[in-house]
Amino acid sequence: MSPDAVLDGLDPEQRAAAAAVTGPVCILAGAGTGKTRAITHRIAYAVRSGAVPSSQLLAVTFTARAAGEMRGRLRGLGVGGVQARTFHAAALRQLGYFWPRAVGGPFPALVETKFRPLGEAVSRCRLAAGRTELRDLASEVEWAKATQVGPEDYPAAAARAGRVPPRDPAEVARVYAAYEMVKRDRGLVDFEDLLLLMAAVIEEHADVAAELRSRYRHFVVDEYQDVNPLQQRLLDAWLGGRDDVCVVGDASQTIYSFTGASAGYLLGFPRRHPGATVVRLVRDYRSSPQVVTLANAVLAQARPAAARLELVAQRPAGPAPEFREYDDEVAEATEIAGRCTELVAAGIPAREIAVLYRVNAQSQTYEAALTAAGVPYLLRGGERFFDRPEIRKAVLLLRGAARSGEPGESLRPAVTAVLAGAGWSPQPPAGSGAAREQWESVAALVRLADELAAADPAAGLPAFCAELEERAAAQHAPVVDGVTLASLHAAKGLEWEAVFLVGLVDGTVPIVHASTPEQVEEERRLLYVGVTRARSRVSLSWALARAPGGRRSRRPSRFLDGLRPAGPGQAAAAPAGRPARGARRGGPPRCRVCGRPLAAAVERKLGRCESCPAQLDEALFARLRDWRLEQARGQSQPAFCVFTDATLTAIAEARPASAGALAEIPGIGQRKLDRYGSDVLALVAGQPVGRG
Repeated sequence: MSPDAVLDGLDPEQRAAAAAVTGPVCILAGAGTGKTRAITHRIAYAVRSGAVPSSQLLAVTFTARAAGEMRGRLRGLGVGGVQARTFHAAALRQLGYFWPRAVGGPFPALVETKFRPLGEAVSRCRLAAGRTELRDLASEVEWAKATQVGPEDYPAAAARAGRVPPRDPAEVARVYAAYEMVKRDRGLVDFEDLLLLMAAVIEEHADVAAELRSRYRHFVVDEYQDVNPLQQRLLDAWLGGRDDVCVVGDASQTIYSFTGASAGYLLGFPRRHPGATVVRLVRDYRSSPQVVTLANAVLAQARPAAARLELVAQRPAGPAPEFREYDDEVAEATEIAGRCTELVAAGIPAREIAVLYRVNAQSQTYEAALTAAGVPYLLRGGERFFDRPEIRKAVLLLRGAARSGEPGESLRPAVTAVLAGAGWSPQPPAGSGAAREQWESVAALVRLADELAAADPAAGLPAFCAELEERAAAQHAPVVDGVTLASLHAAKGLEWEAVFLVGLVDGTVPIVHASTPEQVEEERRLLYVGVTRARSRVSLSWALARAPGGRRSRRPSRFLDGLRPAGPGQAAAAPAGRPARGARRGGPPRCRVCGRPLAAAVERKLGRCESCPAQLDEALFARLRDWRLEQARGQSQPAFCVFTDATLTAIAEARPASAGALAEIPGIGQRKLDRYGSDVLALVAGQPVGRG
């Protein structure tokens, strides 16, 4: 591929960014504007034009996944030898090389989690802390080290930053000091130490600085809005006063200020580097015009406005954003699980759907609702993909087969044959429990094999195993087929066809402890990040009460004021079309006994007030409960995932004699009717049922 061919297919702004191969360059890239495409083509153009030797370029990202994606794209452009790593991975590699010369002795062990040494530090201070408090203390220590604040300066620095530590600041400072002592005593370093030590080695050892700077002469830093003072110090040490650096970022996606990140480095880049080339990417290729318009509107009131990039949609029109209100969180989750079922039935893969929330604790309601609906899901932020037992076993078998297999064997048949020997089949197991989750994980390996075979038809098992090894080292997991459940922070850098933004009430978005104007603005940017994850469908919803029957006193997020169809300060109804279950459009259902409106979810399922009399067939209820327990055990899932107590009660009261009558009972959708309908009708009729 010629240098000019590398630039083919880029839009004018991307082309300008890619062609600026030397000197200080600042690329301000809005969400969905193709920044990874721009910077990988910039690197490829620089290498192929001879302006930059590939061995002298270091590209730094903030996640291992992003680094792996960058390496993959560069390989696709025919460029090898470029180092693409996270800050921490680059520092660890360099420290390992220079440690014998600069420090001497054995290299310290890396602490991947601070819990154990921090727990010992708490004990040394004669204090006590549970796991949750240890996590909060770890966050404070990480913030202090990222902002280069020592234990003695922590109380004053925390006060200036408006932080709310989990303990008295003086106690946090004591624990912080003890933690550093524990690491020294045990010969340990943490991730922040990697950056600090590498920067210090460069600053204090002229020979190391000279060798490193001759090795790396050109730098690219992705997601530069998230850099913190410690990372900037290391970058400055690498540069050594030179200015051959390209930074890429979007101040509107600064959502990690609580960890010490500052968009000031990105916004101040042209001042620090007079004459720098500045390119703005605003053409959004990810999202529909409707999604882009909503995203721009979310930030319309943001401050400072000068930092905002106005996105310009490039895709065809799509559905209008939805705004939905629910009585309670259970109704919200139940409805969204049903919507996910409909989207999958309409042909959208489950892996192209995401449910995003502000805090991880919100996931439990959606896990239960998706399980009850029979929809597979992936909880992002859980166990690492390559650490899962089924994946470790599969990779081990594939490696063995690669050593003994015949050359020239087609990749997909070879992979499926190996996995079939381990018990995997192309058809998924029934249900959505642990067995389905394990199947989906292994199926992701098969899809990855298809992707590799499409890119390189000659690839065999050895090449596939090499790809897996590289991905495992970078924790660059393939996509698992299931609805993604993730926090808004964890969703950064990802995208889906359909996105549900849930729990959008004041006190959650913005979070209750966002007390300063700067913190509130960061919460607004977090919602913006959530909206821009969607390609064509985005739904924003909130619940007026936490639990069924609770007081409906919550207020929709202030960030939705002026965006919802009903206007600021008003409760928006569900959009035209099929009314949302639990939404207030058209009024709630009424009790079939007394006629009173039903507000609580359990009452809506029963079809009556809980206090109203009803004719319950107790013998039928007992049979239904025993049958449900047997089903749940067979599927290795909680009993309520089959049917809730309220649904069983409604069945025992209504005693439906047909599938149509059974379908009228709330909580029994088509999927459950297909799966359990014949059994339930047999139980109602007093007939025996087969074992499920």
